[in-house]
Amino acid sequence: MHSSDLVAKVDQTVTGRITDEKGEALQGVTVLLKGTTNGTATGADGSYSLTVPDGNGTLLISFIGYQAQEVPLSNRATVNITLLPDTKALDEVVVVGYGVQRKSDLTGSVASADLEAFREAPNTNIAQSLQGTVPGLNVGQVNSAGGNPSIQVRGANTINGNASVLIVLDGIIYNGSLASINPDDVASIDVLKDASSTAVYGAQAANGVLLVTTRRGKAGKTRIAYTGSYATQTPSVSLRPQNREELLQRIRDLNYTQAYLAPEYTTPNPNFDLTKFVDQIHLNADGTIRTADFNWWDAATQRGYIQDHQLSISGGSEKTTYLVSGGYTKQLGYIINDKFSRKSVRINLETQATKWWKIGAQTFGSFNDFSGEEPTLSDIVRMSPMHEPYDEAGNLIPFPTGTGQANPFLSSDVRDSDKRMTLFGNFYSELSAPFLEGLTYRLNFGNNYRTNNHYYASRWAAGQTGQAYKDLDTNYDYTLDNILTYHKSIGKHDLTATLLYSAIERQYSRTYANATGFSNLTLGYNSLEQGTNQFTSSDAWEEQLNAQMARLNYKYNERYLLTATVRRDGFSGFAANEKYGIFPSAAFGWILTEESFFQFAPINFLKLRAGYGTNGNLTSRYSSLARLEPSAAYVFGDGGTTVFGQQVSTLANPNLKWESTRGLNAGLDFVVLKNRISGSLDYYNNRTNDLLFDVALPTISGFSSIRTNVGNLENAGLELTLTTQNVAAKNFKWSTTFNISGNRNKIIRLVGADANGDGKEDDLVSSNLFIGRSIGTIYDLKSNGFYQVGDDVPAGYYPGTFRIVDANGDGKIDRAGDRVFLGKKEPDYRTSLLNTLEYKGFTFRVFLNAVLGGNSSYLAANNPANNIGGLLDVPSKRLNYLNALDFWSPSNPNALYARSAVSPALAPGVYQNRSFVRLQDISLAYRFSGATINKLHADNLSVFVSAKNLYTWTNWVGWDPETEQGIDDSGRPVLKGYSLGLTVAF
Repeated sequence: MHSSDLVAKVDQTVTGRITDEKGEALQGVTVLLKGTTNGTATGADGSYSLTVPDGNGTLLISFIGYQAQEVPLSNRATVNITLLPDTKALDEVVVVGYGVQRKSDLTGSVASADLEAFREAPNTNIAQSLQGTVPGLNVGQVNSAGGNPSIQVRGANTINGNASVLIVLDGIIYNGSLASINPDDVASIDVLKDASSTAVYGAQAANGVLLVTTRRGKAGKTRIAYTGSYATQTPSVSLRPQNREELLQRIRDLNYTQAYLAPEYTTPNPNFDLTKFVDQIHLNADGTIRTADFNWWDAATQRGYIQDHQLSISGGSEKTTYLVSGGYTKQLGYIINDKFSRKSVRINLETQATKWWKIGAQTFGSFNDFSGEEPTLSDIVRMSPMHEPYDEAGNLIPFPTGTGQANPFLSSDVRDSDKRMTLFGNFYSELSAPFLEGLTYRLNFGNNYRTNNHYYASRWAAGQTGQAYKDLDTNYDYTLDNILTYHKSIGKHDLTATLLYSAIERQYSRTYANATGFSNLTLGYNSLEQGTNQFTSSDAWEEQLNAQMARLNYKYNERYLLTATVRRDGFSGFAANEKYGIFPSAAFGWILTEESFFQFAPINFLKLRAGYGTNGNLTSRYSSLARLEPSAAYVFGDGGTTVFGQQVSTLANPNLKWESTRGLNAGLDFVVLKNRISGSLDYYNNRTNDLLFDVALPTISGFSSIRTNVGNLENAGLELTLTTQNVAAKNFKWSTTFNISGNRNKIIRLVGADANGDGKEDDLVSSNLFIGRSIGTIYDLKSNGFYQVGDDVPAGYYPGTFRIVDANGDGKIDRAGDRVFLGKKEPDYRTSLLNTLEYKGFTFRVFLNAVLGGNSSYLAANNPANNIGGLLDVPSKRLNYLNALDFWSPSNPNALYARSAVSPALAPGVYQNRSFVRLQDISLAYRFSGATINKLHADNLSVFVSAKNLYTWTNWVGWDPETEQGIDDSGRPVLKGYSLGLTVAF
């Protein structure tokens, strides 16, 4: 033992002060001795004091919003430290269309979706990861395997025009299904929301733009990564058809005047004979009620699941990078034969061939299988539980009730092959001019090829003579983009100019062959010639677009920003006189925190934005032309053959042109309280002119309508997003993201007609369009409770039917005079809250999503029919209904829904509020470290569990408020699920 080992180590106190880049004290900074739990925090004056054994070691300095530092002590007793702001969020590069920009330099309303927060969620469609995550981006629910959710940006900008959001995949406009894109391949999604940011896409961008960017390889060692997961799929509500006893009770309640004793009709009548009131299909041969109680819903449903496997290999050198990925996803839905599987492969390559030439390819193939036909859900609900679908031998009974009511399982007992293929590739070449630094030319050649092959054979179809068909359609489109970009910085001036010439062509063709009347259907759709009756049809179209665009991005002295864009678009679908449209925009930004006069310490970053511009909206192809359709058939002479004719189906409009949406956006981006809180606030106001609308024509013209440009629509709203760093200690972090947005639309003008001569434009009541009101206005009769037993009930109405308000006070009830404005379908607000907590290797996330309306907003019709239509309406007496519905009866006078044995003369709609708060996503992941990773020689090993759509708080009655499915016998539930997964990377 050396004598030096016997010398006691002397503790040393290290003191100091921690300040920001401006020399101001930072309070609450964590100061930790590396490798130990020995630490402290700075006081109000930024000072700290820490006892360190032997005066050696390294201090770990961390504070929310600032770059962490490691500071060696080297026996120093005083260590003062200056922390620099962590501007990583502001320095992020976002895709803006035909280029990228730093987030801090944006002048338009551009938002990046937080995809990482939902990587563990059981989502088969990348759009599901966007639900509620970006203010102003409205993504609906999916309730079928492989389904696509609805997507809307900033509400409605059109009435009859195209309402689809434009999707751009790796720089190329993508017209395929999002279900074909492997979510694991997606690196980022940026949302262009205002006119100044979407103007680069001109005539197709009035409804917003989603820029989807896929993953690429990075220089370095080869990385192999695998993620696998399994998720359950079960209904989020418990609706089902009525069982035997519930159905019989409904018959009693409908016939309460016989089933119960007067005058209250709440005491059962002992002499009531139910067999005289049920339909004959519910009776045995001896006249007794059948005892069977078959659960048709249980037979038509199953426990669903999602199985997902993803494998990728990436890497490269300084000159060449690559990513190769493959994925397999299989989803089994809640309804039998609701199936979806996707096999996908992606190859992304890029190489710097020379110092001035870069080439690359971004390609993927997706092979989707939707094979299988579901049973008809509405017939499943309506089928009597007192009958069964199978005979004693297990064979389907075509008509179990002995009537024309077919067995719902006939539609699922078929041979069905529904396979869809997508091949997508963007091949690009980028040249950097050696003679002028900053000048580049990029050529994109994007190809998108899609086929849908649907083959079908059913022995039950065509009156049980058998039917089979093959339906093949093909889509192909190409995009050729020529992009010239010049970037130059001179002193305080920074300039980027972009020029574009783009050409797009889209083609479609379809061939359909159908046959009926088969003596033998063994070969099914592969032998259509065996059918007695054979039919064929075909279809095709093509369209072209071209565009020129110029954009200027200018920044002066790191604080004044300008973006100016003009795009000229041409589209073959518009009339001869209106083939081209021009769409300009301009936006300005001012970073106030770069100004010398702005010295307000709590605000770390503040930028004002304002922009104004115009976008267009396409009409459907050929809508400006007089179109011919096959119609009447003629036979010339006795024994002659049939000759099919054609007739004009639409009128031409040589002046039909684009809808144009002019939009103003004003925004504020901020980072405050030493980078603890960041966010943005936006106000927008859009005005759509020259609305595409089908104007009704007099019957004498021979046509019902003509598409033309009329009217104006206003669309305005507010959006706010906030991200807070609540805690940022060494082992524990907690952050929160809050979003809220509100949108209002209003019809300003329609066709301009003034039939009354009162100087005011007429509403289009038959189209439910009203000047000064929203597109979703609800105009209907108003009810005031029910007519009860003992009331003075007017003719045409009955106890249990709605009491209609005489709105105009003329002493009579009629639809024309007594309808009133009850509210609107649009919500008032959309909001969401994401909390992320990290502790050592654990990451826990919980996400709440909500859509809210008041008493007169976010309403929808929810009108379950429940009457037997009188004694002559025999078919409706046979039908079953959904259970657990709050219908009127003498013993339930304050019910939600009307019920009567006979339909009333007039029935108002039942409108309910769809507001909901949904516990949409929860996930818990653990990432291994230390010895476990070292033994496996892995870069990453993590496991996760997650849950989706766990609970929904709502007053809506029915399947789901977000999907607007109420008491609907053809509805289906939104699914909740629990998943378990593993990620490993080497």
